[in-house]
This record gives sequence, C-alpha cells and structure tokens, in this order.
Amino acid sequence: MTSGARREVVAGVSVEEVAALGSATLHEAGGRIGALPAAIRPMTPSPSFAGPAVTVLGPPADNLWLHRAVYRCEPGDVLLANFGGAYEWGYWGEVLSRAAAERRIAAVVIDGCVRDLVRLGEVGLPVFARGSAIRGTVKHFDGVGAINGDLVVGEIVVRPGDWVVGDEDGVVVIPRDLMATVVTQAQQRVEKEARFMQELRDGKRTLDLYGFPA
Repeated sequence: MTSGARREVVAGVSVEEVAALGSATLHEAGGRIGALPAAIRPMTPSPSFAGPAVTVLGPPADNLWLHRAVYRCEPGDVLLANFGGAYEWGYWGEVLSRAAAERRIAAVVIDGCVRDLVRLGEVGLPVFARGSAIRGTVKHFDGVGAINGDLVVGEIVVRPGDWVVGDEDGVVVIPRDLMATVVTQAQQRVEKEARFMQELRDGKRTLDLYGFPA
C-alpha cells in the first residue's frame, strides 16, 4: 500500500492492518462476500492495499472519466472503474499512475486492461486489471459516464465508500456498514488459523482437525 494511504482506523485496526488481513480472509470472514472477478489481477509488484472506493463508470474505449476521477479522489481512496464490459483497451497507463500517485491514491482497480506495465511498476502505485492491452483509448468530451455512483463489477455491486482490499490473491469489496464486523471476524479467523497451523506442525492430520472421514 502506498505511503499516502489514510491512517483511519476500522474497528480499532489501522488501514495497513486491514490490508494485511488479506482479501481471501476478509471474503471468507464476511460469509464469502465481495469477491471481484478472478480475472482482475495485480499488474504491479507489492500490490497489497485497502481503502474506500471511488467508483467510475466510463464509456467503452474511452478513459476521460478516469482522468476526472483522479482529481475527485482524496488521499487513501481506491479508484475502481468499469467500462461496460469493453475490456480490450489500455485504459490506464504511466501518465495516470503518476497523476494518481501524486494525489496519494491507495490503489487503482480497472475492470478492463492497462498498459505501460514496466513503468507502472516503477511508479509503485498498486494497479489491478484484467491484463494488458496496447489499444489506445479516446477521450470524448460528451461521453456518458459517472463518478461515485453504484457500480457492478462481475457479480458485485460496489457503492462509493465501500472498502476495497487487494493483494496477490485478488480483490474483495466489503460494504462499508459491514466493515467493522467483517474485520473483527477476520481477526478471529486469523487467530484460529494460527492455532490450526501449530497443530499441523505438531503432527496432527487435516482429516482429524476438520473431522473429515478418512
């Protein structure tokens, strides 16, 4: 997560600690909620992040709304964008990553493709996408889009301010009104798994620990 991330606390836990809980643990702890499509993967090294969502809906093959959204974000926000299922364009690149880093945005999640992969890594801002594509975008000034409206990504409805957490495993979205509960449950899950791992090191079998038939 970038150094510009907010230091806000959720359920007595810092943003950095929320990110460290991990996307998979939060997804499971919340009752298997909020998993974005598995095709959305980290495009940059050190991808771990957490923060509240600023949502962006843009027209296919057009990234002007991303430029606008960067300047609607506060430090620590996560920019999450959808382009109506038009994936095969490079909506995000070095220029936008540099601009977003200067705004101290925590991360960018694109339900589409990006480009300039090496230079995105050099900027250091966590960027998640479906892949890379060299096809350039247009910028129609009258293109229909929206910032901070409800957004559908895969099967998940994302609302502005919902918490977005990502890492090497993927991205999860937790509704903001559930965040404190889910974080507490995730902490309990981490503690339980630590005890479980110790029992494995002590020689116990997964079959016995889970009560599975041999």
